[in-house]
Amino acid sequence: MNDDKIWETKLAARIHDPAEKALVLLRDPAGHENGTSLALARLTGLAPSPQDLEDAALARTVLRRALEPSTYEMIRRADWWAAAADRPQWPLDEIEVPTKDGKRKTLAVASWAQVHWTKKPILIHPLSGAPLDLGSLVTTEIEAFKQRAFEHFSSLLVTLGAKEADTPDWKKILLAFWRFGPELDVTNSDAEDNHRLGPLWGMLPADTRIPDHTIWDHLDLTSAFAGAFASDPEGTPALLSFSLGPVQEFIAAARKMDDLWAGSHLLSRLSWEAMRPLCEALGPDAILFPRLRGIALVDRWLIQNEELPASLFEHCEWRRGTTDANPLFAAALPNRFVALVPASKARELAERCRDAARAWLLEQGLASVDRLLEAIGEKTPDAVRQESQAHAYAQVRDQLKGFPEVHWSAIPFSLVHCRDPERQRDLDTRELQEAMAPFYGTTPEEPAGFLASDAWRLLSGGIELTSDRGKLTFFAPNPGALYPAFYELGERALAATKSLRVFDQLEQKGWRDSLTGESEPLALRKEELSERQNDTSLWARVAHRKLSWAKRNERLGALGTIKRLWPTRFAEEVKDVLHQVPARFVVTTHTMALAHQLERWLEAGAKIDPALRTDIERRRNLESVALPRRLARRYGKNEEAFPLAGLLPALLEELEDEANDEAAAKEAAERERLLRRALAGDGNEAPLETYYALLLMDGDRMGAILSGEDEAGTAIPFRESFHPQVRQAFDARASQHPTLERYGKQRRPVSPGRHLAISAALGDFAQTVARHVVEEEHLGRILYAGGDDVLAMLPVADVLSCAQRLRHAYSGTLPEDADMDWGELAKDPAGLHCKNGFAWLRGRLMRMMGERATASCGVVIAHHQAPLSAVLRELRSAERRAKSEGGRNAFSLSILKRSGGALRFTAPWGEPLALLVALRDFLAHEDVSRRAVYHTLTWLADLPDPRAEKEMFRALLAYQFVRQSGPAWRARADKLAEGITHLATTCPGEARDWLANYLAVAEFLARQVRARTPAGTPIHAHSPQEVV
Repeated sequence: MNDDKIWETKLAARIHDPAEKALVLLRDPAGHENGTSLALARLTGLAPSPQDLEDAALARTVLRRALEPSTYEMIRRADWWAAAADRPQWPLDEIEVPTKDGKRKTLAVASWAQVHWTKKPILIHPLSGAPLDLGSLVTTEIEAFKQRAFEHFSSLLVTLGAKEADTPDWKKILLAFWRFGPELDVTNSDAEDNHRLGPLWGMLPADTRIPDHTIWDHLDLTSAFAGAFASDPEGTPALLSFSLGPVQEFIAAARKMDDLWAGSHLLSRLSWEAMRPLCEALGPDAILFPRLRGIALVDRWLIQNEELPASLFEHCEWRRGTTDANPLFAAALPNRFVALVPASKARELAERCRDAARAWLLEQGLASVDRLLEAIGEKTPDAVRQESQAHAYAQVRDQLKGFPEVHWSAIPFSLVHCRDPERQRDLDTRELQEAMAPFYGTTPEEPAGFLASDAWRLLSGGIELTSDRGKLTFFAPNPGALYPAFYELGERALAATKSLRVFDQLEQKGWRDSLTGESEPLALRKEELSERQNDTSLWARVAHRKLSWAKRNERLGALGTIKRLWPTRFAEEVKDVLHQVPARFVVTTHTMALAHQLERWLEAGAKIDPALRTDIERRRNLESVALPRRLARRYGKNEEAFPLAGLLPALLEELEDEANDEAAAKEAAERERLLRRALAGDGNEAPLETYYALLLMDGDRMGAILSGEDEAGTAIPFRESFHPQVRQAFDARASQHPTLERYGKQRRPVSPGRHLAISAALGDFAQTVARHVVEEEHLGRILYAGGDDVLAMLPVADVLSCAQRLRHAYSGTLPEDADMDWGELAKDPAGLHCKNGFAWLRGRLMRMMGERATASCGVVIAHHQAPLSAVLRELRSAERRAKSEGGRNAFSLSILKRSGGALRFTAPWGEPLALLVALRDFLAHEDVSRRAVYHTLTWLADLPDPRAEKEMFRALLAYQFVRQSGPAWRARADKLAEGITHLATTCPGEARDWLANYLAVAEFLARQVRARTPAGTPIHAHSPQEVV
């Protein structure tokens, strides 16, 4: 089948169901098939041939062009498979009805499972089973829904110019419908009247009986199956699993924040470059995980390569020019993907994805060498990228050969055969069973994995139960229902490929890369590799001309060079979007440490001593630093104060360097004193904040969640995924049939819809919710947010409240919103609200990971001059401690002191963290003695064992707190002492040692926020029942 026919088939599959199906089902006399789907079919000229339709209404319609019967069959099969993969099988009642000729006919029906969804509009969270009750939609008119949908899609066609074109561009239409179908606002089709759908449009369910996946998920999956069918000579799809590596080593090799950001961003970009050939061949809907809709990089591809009108994207945040907020600068994609591909082309597509990623990275390496040579004046206009020009070109090719590592597996659906091909049922799974055996340690005759599950035994056995009303039976499953088995096999095969890693050894001579310590540094001549660095060597000359690319005595290999130059080169690449090239956009550790003092200075009117202002003005080479996003949003329009705020941290760094120069030291000390007074805001000389924090959050058991394993706790039973109305009717039947009752209790296996839902939840959390929490509620900066990982930098004062807030938001369960009605929550247009696994932010309703999904977090607090590599190692260790010592669903805090030594604290989320913040704020208050913890620790040795004398311990601890603060603090001191005593008596290990460490951690944190009004969203001391 030619490419044009493939895109035509995918488009026809995408419009086979109307988006408004849930709103008109059982209400529209014309039936949902005769709604927008038929109108779009007429508009685009895509519709089934009348003789091949079972629907009488469509058969009577005269269409200007009909689909070929074979194409229609592919679409119908894709719909069947997509539905079977995502939805539980239904028990049907067999009834006999009379026919027109007087005979009797047996029908299988499930009238008890019908749902008038507009009367009881409920969404079910796919990972927790929690319901989201939307109230009632019965007052809305059917025609209003249908009109909105029709206007939306027809407006997209008009914008594409499809109505005037003699030959429609099926690919362009498909891409526009995929990208903007769920977004009514892009065409202004959601009129301001009583029928306005708002955020509900993007969450409409595909099946009102199981409202746990959206109509957009179903249309994506149907289109993906149809594309795979149409692209394969035998009509056979395959499940492709693909991963890039190494991940941690690539990101962690960093000496400054620019390196850390660049590593994360480059890995995300590499992932996209790997996915791109597949998207060009089959469309982005072919990728089931991660979800690509709304990713800024993908949007740029749609405009620049697929020529979708830029006007459609004007509402997108990445089209705005503020670099601090622009999603283009976010690392948004994980290092792996899962896709539906034609089985016969699986190898070819996987290799094209691999080659595309490697070719793109090689081009970045060669282009980086170009820039180095330009910077030092060695690049001539007619120069070629050969060793004769610079040895570095040959080094780049050698060092990047075979990088990144690529692993993939492809499992064809042809491992299952349909004995009844017309109805796609009566499945023969013997070949699939044989393929699974080596990966499960079973014999070929023995079912394994999903094939051995109770759910599959029940479904494949064709349950038939006798009841008073007749026979109770199930729909016979088609191959789509076996998606869990194909996914399991693909994951195990992928893991096996990773265990067979082949390395080509590369000889490296002389000095080593300053970032990784592995590869040799790039050089103009081979001889440089064994020479001491001198004024003629490549990196000495670069350091002289471009200090942001290399410091003195730094040498970088191919990967290090790509990372170091990427902030500059990427900013230039997106100049067409931003209309300017930002000088700096990665916040430094020093700037982050000063963030709250800078905010207070701006709030107070940005007053500055004239002598200090004069000094700044005469330093013409002083380069402004990037500031946190919240400062940019609040004060960016202040054309005098905001640019000056960006110069103050840069000035401080120059003054610290000058302090080491005997001649300039005295003047530098005076300027620093003036700077301290300015940032204090009250005429005093406040000490400058010097510590910052890194936060790394990671979803727990993500592999198990994606695989649907019981240990993750997110695989809900079939019964819990039903609409409450259906659940009630199901329970009535199950009470008479133990086998049916057992089926309802079976945990739902993994499905494409589940993967799409997980991907959407992770994407919305990382790209929207986490960014809001870190960068708007707090003064932090996201460094990486993709998949289930979030890496962020924050001021010390913000990091604990930010961590707890992120944890709640990840699950979509904020304690303060638990008892609120959604109608009340939605009245807050700007704030974040989370309940029942869903999040509401700026008019968007988003699914989060649900209350059963957990996350763990590592936090490191370090001096801004501490080596970043050591801080990152400690951060990874803290995250591992949270999962091991904390038992997951926990946090682990490390404090790396400038004077040496470290403090570490690990605990579950909730009360330990809430009390730590409360204790920190208590100790930081001006009425509390600076030596409160010292005296308490000294006195602690004489206290009784908290476990043996709990009440006495509490009273004495409260006495000590009051003694160090005064009578006015008695009530708070009693509460703190009670909470801390409870924690000490339930902690692992020796209680007094635990308490001593807890107090030391709180005292250090108090020093960092003392004399400061806490900003951001604080954590309040919750009771154990209120916390996660």
